[in-house]
Amino acid sequence: MNSMNRTILRLAVPNIVSNISVPLLGLVDLALMGHLESADYIGAISWAPSFSISSTGDWGSCAWARAVLTAQAYGRGDGAEALHTLGRAALIALVLGVLLVLLQGPVEWLSFALLQGEPRVEELAIRYFRIRIWAAPAVLGQFALLGYFLGMQNARQPMVVLVTTNVINILFSWLFVVRFHMGSDGVALGTVIAQYSGWFLALAILRRSYRDQFVHWSFRAVRQARALRRFLQVNRDIFIRTMCLVAVFTVFTARSAKADATGLGEDTILAVNSLLLQFFLFFSFLIDGFAYAAEALTGRYTGAADPANLRKVIRLLFWWGGGIAVFFTLAYLWGGEAMFRVLTDNAGVIQNARPYFFWVVLVPLLSFAAFLWDGIYIGATAGAPMRNAMLASTLVVFLPAYLVAGHMLGNHGLWLAFLLFMASRGIGLHLLAGRAIYGPLRVSSPASGRARSAGSCEGGGSSG
Repeated sequence: MNSMNRTILRLAVPNIVSNISVPLLGLVDLALMGHLESADYIGAISWAPSFSISSTGDWGSCAWARAVLTAQAYGRGDGAEALHTLGRAALIALVLGVLLVLLQGPVEWLSFALLQGEPRVEELAIRYFRIRIWAAPAVLGQFALLGYFLGMQNARQPMVVLVTTNVINILFSWLFVVRFHMGSDGVALGTVIAQYSGWFLALAILRRSYRDQFVHWSFRAVRQARALRRFLQVNRDIFIRTMCLVAVFTVFTARSAKADATGLGEDTILAVNSLLLQFFLFFSFLIDGFAYAAEALTGRYTGAADPANLRKVIRLLFWWGGGIAVFFTLAYLWGGEAMFRVLTDNAGVIQNARPYFFWVVLVPLLSFAAFLWDGIYIGATAGAPMRNAMLASTLVVFLPAYLVAGHMLGNHGLWLAFLLFMASRGIGLHLLAGRAIYGPLRVSSPASGRARSAGSCEGGGSSG
């Protein structure tokens, strides 16, 4: 195995381990709810995250994406700027987290105004949301720190934080649901406790492993107006991209919560799609391990103005991503029925999910390119073309397909629109890559970022 493959795996494997714990947490939550007396609990925890994630986890993905600015500073050997990038991310994360808690009433009102479904499911989802929203500051603060660790080319520390967080989450969710009979409220409370635990752990790692980097610290540099403007501009396009993704999942969930042409009840369709989405999420969090590696390495080689290694790492990333997609396609074909029974013993939900399962089998092959290109574009800070590709996929592909196919084919049409959306993202980003990713490096000095300055980013835990 050549050195570049080893570098990719050194970053990707810890992220995969981290990310496996995320869908594993979702699977445990779903299994806990799936073995209660009503499918309403499944609907509640799948519906509520469609807006609690949009207000925390997907904001967190923007904070995570700021790892690229750290990676570019690392590539230039600028340890001070890497640290100040963390300061800006933490400052914005804290402000947004507090605002989300303070404005949870309007956020809740807007979310439930857009999504209307079965009254019992809505009641449970509201209670879930009102508990889980208190995790917002911890989620955002944790992502800011993990982005710094990853940008410093260290994937082990994010792995430790995320796995620990999700193990704590699983344990407390099981305790509150099984022992204290709290239902979906217990899952939400377990999440809040776990997220704050993970945040404190990340702060402890920062203090232990990167203490020497704080010789560069300057709050004046953190709040410097020009640097903050650039920081916000980089994240603006990523935020728009993220909100498009949130909009697609919101529409998907809203449509699932309504009766459709199949004749099945709204609570049944919601439970079915909640079950099927776990297969998409499980694949997405694994392929995201390589997307995070793409962010870190693209940022590093872009910052170092090294187009040869950039092309090499992108080529190898797609070999790895394609292999993972084939593996998951085969695993779903052969093991889907067994996975159903692990998630729920509700025979009605399983029976009604079977006709739609072939859409899940297609997910890996049609979506892996979108995940990898997202990481590459973020790493190259090519936010505008990434944003434009996402807007086109949302407005030109997904919405028309949803309106036409969703009306004619019901839930099949909804899944068709979703897969067309994922495939078109990958195609669009591939077509734009020549100018957006490689073009800027053709006019850069190849040696401009390679000389590493004294007091650079090599301190602390940067060795990975």
